[in-house]
Amino acid sequence: MKIHLIYVEDYLANSNHNHQSPRPPASRPRSALASHTCFVTMKILATAMLGTILCTASLPKPSAAVLSSRTVASFIVSSIGRSSPSSATTTSRNMSIQTPEQKQSLIDCPTIALRDGTSHPAIGFGTYKVGFIPASASSAVAAGGATNEPQRTAEECVTDALNSGYRFLECAEFYGNEQEVGKAIKASGVPREDLFICSKVWTTTIEKGEESIRAQLEKTLSSLGTDYVDLYLIHWPVPGKHVDAYKTVIDLKREGKVRNVGVSNYAVEDYKELLSAGISIEDKPVVNQIEINPFLYRKKTIDYFQSEGVVMQSYRSLRDGKAMDNPTLISLGEKYNKSPAQILGRWCVQHGFVYVPKSVKIERMVENAQVFDFELSEDEMATLDALTTSDALETFLGLYKKCVNRDTSKDGSMEGVKTDITID
Repeated sequence: MKIHLIYVEDYLANSNHNHQSPRPPASRPRSALASHTCFVTMKILATAMLGTILCTASLPKPSAAVLSSRTVASFIVSSIGRSSPSSATTTSRNMSIQTPEQKQSLIDCPTIALRDGTSHPAIGFGTYKVGFIPASASSAVAAGGATNEPQRTAEECVTDALNSGYRFLECAEFYGNEQEVGKAIKASGVPREDLFICSKVWTTTIEKGEESIRAQLEKTLSSLGTDYVDLYLIHWPVPGKHVDAYKTVIDLKREGKVRNVGVSNYAVEDYKELLSAGISIEDKPVVNQIEINPFLYRKKTIDYFQSEGVVMQSYRSLRDGKAMDNPTLISLGEKYNKSPAQILGRWCVQHGFVYVPKSVKIERMVENAQVFDFELSEDEMATLDALTTSDALETFLGLYKKCVNRDTSKDGSMEGVKTDITID
C-alpha cells in the first residue's frame, strides 16, 4: 500500500466535509493498483492538539511546503483510483503533495510584459476574504456586518502560498488583512525583489482625496513591510473622484513608492474619461483588474483594453468555486486529467490574462497553480468562451452600478453613476 500524506486544514470547522481519496499518479497503471486496493480515511480529532506531531512512524519526508501550526495533518492511506469520473466532486481532483519541481515551476512561472517592460507574473495569490471578510462584502452584509468567522488567518494562508511558490500577492485596503500579509512576507524569507506586490485604494479613501490616498499608501507600505508596491490600482471608478485619485497615484509613482499604476473594475467609458482628463501616454494604466472567467467573458471590453496595451488581471477566475459541477468543465477535466478549477485557470492564462486564484487550503493552492503543463484546443477555448449568457452580463451591469459608489457618502444612490456602459 502507498501512503499519501495530505495536509487538510480546519477539518473540524466543517463537519460535512467530504473526504475524498487522492488521485493516484497518472503514470501508475490502474491495473497495477487493482490487486491491492484499499481505502481507509482517518479523521484526526485534534481540538486540543493542533500543531502537534501525530505520527511517530517512519515516513518519507514530505516535499510539500511547511504548513502553519493550525494546519491539521491528516493521513490518508490509499492506493486506489479516483471515484466515478462522472462525479463532479471527484473529477480529476489533483490533491497530491506538491513536488519540488512543481514549486520551482510556480516560482518561475511565465510572465506578461507591462508597458514599461516590467515582468508581471502570469499567476498570483488573491487575498480577498482570506482571514477577514470586509463589512460591505456581500457575505458579510447577509450576516449583518463584518465577520471574523472561524478560519485560518491571512498570515497562515499567505505563508502557505509563498511556501508553495506563489510570488505575486494581490492585496487591497478593502481586504482588511494587509498587516497579516506583511507578517507572512517577513517570516517567509523571500527576498523583496522576488515578489510582485499589488494593492488597491478603496472607494472611501478615493472620495476623501489626495491626502487620504497618500496616508493610505503609507499604511499599506508599513503593513506589508515594504517601501514600494509593484502595482497600485484604483479599486473602483468612483464618480467625480477617480480621475483625481489616479493623478495622485501617478505622483506617488514619480516619488518611487509605486512602480506601476493601474485600475480595477473600469468600463471602457471610465478609461476614456481618464484619458480625456489629460493622462499622458506614459501614464496610462498598465492593468485593469476585472472579473474574467468563461461565465463572464466580456470580449468587446477586453479586446478594447488589450488594444490599448492594458494587461487584464482576472479576479473570480474560479467563480468562487460555484461552477465546478459544470458539465463542460468536467468533460474537459476528464480529457486532460485535470480538475474543473485547473480548466478555468488554463482558459485564463491561455487568453493572456493574469490569473489570480485564491484559497485558504494549501492543497487547493497547489492544485490551482498546475495550469501550465497542458493546452486547450481552439475549439475547446471557443466552447468555454461561449458560456457567458446575457443574464450574466445584466447581472454584471447591476453590480457595477451598485459598487462604484459603494462605501462612499453616495452609497446606495445613482448619483454620478454611468448608466450606459459597454457590458460585453
